[in-house]
Amino acid sequence: MITFYPGPSKVYPQVRQYMLDAYDSGILSANHRSSAFMQICEKTLGLLQAKLNIPETYSVVFVSSATESWEIIAQSFTQKSSHHYYNGAFGQKWYEYAHKIVSQATSQAFDSTQSPVLTEVPEECDVICLTQNETSNGTQLPAAFIESVKTNYPDKLLAVDATSSLGGVALRIEQADIWFASVQKCLGLPAGMGLLIVSPKALEHARKISDKRFYNSFLFMYDNIQKYQTHYTPNVLNIYLLMRVLESVEPLDSIADKIRQQAANWYTFFDNHPSLKPLIHNREVRSDTVITIGATEDKIAFIKQAAQKEGIVLGNGYGDWKSCTFRIANFPAITEQEISQLQTLLKDIDK
Repeated sequence: MITFYPGPSKVYPQVRQYMLDAYDSGILSANHRSSAFMQICEKTLGLLQAKLNIPETYSVVFVSSATESWEIIAQSFTQKSSHHYYNGAFGQKWYEYAHKIVSQATSQAFDSTQSPVLTEVPEECDVICLTQNETSNGTQLPAAFIESVKTNYPDKLLAVDATSSLGGVALRIEQADIWFASVQKCLGLPAGMGLLIVSPKALEHARKISDKRFYNSFLFMYDNIQKYQTHYTPNVLNIYLLMRVLESVEPLDSIADKIRQQAANWYTFFDNHPSLKPLIHNREVRSDTVITIGATEDKIAFIKQAAQKEGIVLGNGYGDWKSCTFRIANFPAITEQEISQLQTLLKDIDK
């Protein structure tokens, strides 16, 4: 099957051999305090900074998922409250989860077709939370908007969910203090691990809060990663696979150029399609990595069934758009030949 599901999505084909290599090397049985693991950890962190343009002053820690990062941010980085600005289901879920931990958390929703304008950030909040790429509806925040939030609220931490864009979009990491993502999307790996990226400013803020109540309190993570270790037995296989994939892929700027061009081609394709149209009409906020297409409920069901017969898996709609959309992952592991095969199917869908 060729999967265009937007997470878990297609893994790089070389991952099969990398998994065999991991088994043969014995790393799968290595203690996470051992020199063998520490060498892999150190190399992986160096490759993340080099290939994803992460400043050397930022710290990277391994977590179980992007969702776990919601909890870590609420526990270890939020002293008073967080303010969540969102236009889709995952941004809303982040707010609702944070509110369970920090009852003073506030939110501001905006329409998915609107260009973002952040207003009325409460004075008492110390963390502003943005979803750079909203997987549920196929929107993304322009880099200029993220920069404007940083400029207008310099005293607050800026935390950004980049779950469906890290590794596929040329994010400007220095624009925010905290970034997080999972590896099963643009990084082309199996699910089961996430990355949390933290600036020196956020680290200092965490030290002032001094949260050490939980197994995943950030300061525990930070202290261990300085030794190229983890605070608990990690997903050693995925760390190893991440290292191998980063060794083999192009630098992010090259990948991002390709993804951006593929996205433009996808949107042109659907703008000219007789019956299938992008859900998001505002070109300024269309996602480069998750293409969301709308049609009637019957049409969506028919297309997904036809694709399945051809060995192609499309992403289901999500949330409010569950029955009237399908989603297409535009991730780096997906090949031009696979895209061409799907477009051929969709061209013939009305014949």
